[in-house]
Formats: sequence, C-alpha cells, structure tokens
Amino acid sequence: MTEPADRFRRFAATFTDRVEGVPEGAWENPAPCEGWVARDVVRHLVEWVPDLIHGSWELPRPAIPSVDDDPAGAWAALRDSLQGVLDDPDLVGREATIRPGTFPLGQAIDMFVTGDVFLHTWDLARATGQDETLDPDEVHRAYEGMLPLDDILRESGQYGPKTEVPDDADEQTRLLAFIGRTV
Repeated sequence: MTEPADRFRRFAATFTDRVEGVPEGAWENPAPCEGWVARDVVRHLVEWVPDLIHGSWELPRPAIPSVDDDPAGAWAALRDSLQGVLDDPDLVGREATIRPGTFPLGQAIDMFVTGDVFLHTWDLARATGQDETLDPDEVHRAYEGMLPLDDILRESGQYGPKTEVPDDADEQTRLLAFIGRTV
C-alpha cells in the first residue's frame, strides 16, 4: 500500500462517517461555503474529481448516482473508485500533465483530492451538526503547507478571503479561517 492510498483511506473514512451520519432532512441545511447546502459539499467532490482524475489520466469513469437522489451513494461510488485507483500499483505511478504540471496519479490524488476531502469534512459536519474535529496532525500539515502559498491560493479563486480569529485560536480554527471559513 502506498502513502497516498493510506492517507486517502483514512480521510475518506472520516468523510464517509459524516456522510452516513447526516440526520434525516439535513441535506438541505446551509453549508459554510457560500451558497451551498450540505448536499453541495458532496456534489462538489463528485463533480470535479472525476473530471480531473478520470479525464486527465484517461481512466474509465465510475458510475455515480445522482447527488440529488443519493448523496451517500454518490460519495461511496467516488470514494471506492479513487481507492481502487490508489490501491492499483499499475495506476498510481502513471503520469499525466494537468494545469500545475506533470504528476503521477497517486501524487495528484494525494495533493488535490485528499486535502479537499479532509477540509470538506468540516464543512459537512458543520452543516449537519456533527463532530467538527479534524485530525490535528493533518490540520498542522495542511496549515503549514498552505501558509507560504497564500497569494497563489487566493488567486486560484478556490478559497475565500481569510477571516479573523483571536490570537489564541487553536490551529484548526486558524486553518479554517485561513481558507475563508467563519468558525
């Protein structure tokens, strides 16, 4: 098993717990991302990830149920497809050129998808009243890795403006504020 496969498995399991824990009727609750509801957190992943991963590496696209009809099933289909790719030694090293450069497939999933799943776990938890605690080691890793990329991240349009937090805020709160969440 590769490091990217293990990391994805771990963070996908936490996201899966939040997806499966959404209370009845809560899929329409407002999410922290402006204009989104809880269902849109899953929709976001299900819509952009296959285009990047399956499209760029020319892999068969998984059959994904409609997020409107079955958000948990849609997430499970995407999760299982990505885990299958990461667990396949013939695929993880396969390279493709995408917007920021040329990457092996396993590294691309680790860099672009796993982190997104990790951060959106908080969004889904916040929207649906579940445990918002994120893995503190990954919070530290993500926060320290993002700090030097502040200008690039803001220019990408994928992150909102930083929000203010007290000086004594914990690192998870600082990370979420850095990516534009109001905690």
